[in-house]
Amino acid sequence: MTSAQVTMVRIYLTESQGLKELLSYLHDESRVRGVTVFRAISGFGRSGVVHSSRLLYGALDLPVAVEFFDEPDRVSEILPQVRTLVEPWHIVTWPAEIPDLDQSSTDSEDDP
Repeated sequence: MTSAQVTMVRIYLTESQGLKELLSYLHDESRVRGVTVFRAISGFGRSGVVHSSRLLYGALDLPVAVEFFDEPDRVSEILPQVRTLVEPWHIVTWPAEIPDLDQSSTDSEDDP
């Protein structure tokens, strides 16, 4: 069984905290393998301000989590620039493994 070691990255912010700039950097400049953005219905951070999707709020500024993975060395190259786009304490990384690489094509054009 062949596997690959990768580093997962999760970035917490709100829709108005530079999401477009971050995605532009990850897609256009760093060219990571892929990015997923999860939109939350509610959340709060260190400030204690609750961001919610309740209809009482006119403008939505919902919490989002941006997640991607790549080879550990590649993530180490990318993170310094990501840190300039995101507030401190909003980035979490951890090692992960992609199992069973010998059973699937790594050159597939199809996204999971």
